[in-house]
Amino acid sequence: MSKNLYQLTYKPFGDSAILIEWPAKTDEKIIKDIIRFESIISNNQNNIDTIIAYHSLTVKYQNSIDFDFQISQLKELYLLKRENQTQKQRIWQIPVCYDMIFGPDLGAISKLKRISIAEIIQLHTSPDYLIYFLGFQPGFLYLGGLHTKIHMPRKPNPRLRVAKGTVGIGGAQTGVYPQDSAGGWNLIGKSPVNFFDVTKSPPCFAKAGDRVRFHAIDLETFYEVEEKVKQGVFQLKFQEL
Repeated sequence: MSKNLYQLTYKPFGDSAILIEWPAKTDEKIIKDIIRFESIISNNQNNIDTIIAYHSLTVKYQNSIDFDFQISQLKELYLLKRENQTQKQRIWQIPVCYDMIFGPDLGAISKLKRISIAEIIQLHTSPDYLIYFLGFQPGFLYLGGLHTKIHMPRKPNPRLRVAKGTVGIGGAQTGVYPQDSAGGWNLIGKSPVNFFDVTKSPPCFAKAGDRVRFHAIDLETFYEVEEKVKQGVFQLKFQEL
């Protein structure tokens, strides 16, 4: 078998879906392989929905299926020559205000990690975070690439309300709450960007395989961008990969 292929497992998932599993680890090569395979499946099979996760892909059909037949088809698709199958990807430039009014846990992180708040911000804005998949809430991006120096355990007592747009750190992950919700992550800032808008197609601007780059803005700029977002005139910047 080609070194570029993985040993996959295929399992029935209900009566109309198939769960495809890769080695059970969070790995950039694995998620890129999943995204490539998802693109091939979507281009070769009709009337399906797909769900990407860290090391799995669920293919959901509209009706009950012959599992042996569909699995054999999927196995053949996985063996296809896959150059140029990956969709175009982007680096999204996400503005974040790291003011203490939006980042109530910055002080605690600074004290625990023995680094300044300025260094926390620098470490958080340095990486280009890979989007592994979307989930938890509509528009929530599961990001990989947080600097180990600012990994933080989730809070033992989650907050009952975290405001939409709030940026947090939970364990080895960072992300942005796309809607008001309860949450147990450490809050370090807020983005004025709308991560999920049902009036747009697609509702979320980003997809698995894209990357996110956070950049710091001051409080005045935050409110200026927030107003532009409300008026529908803010243009989110990105770079093609």
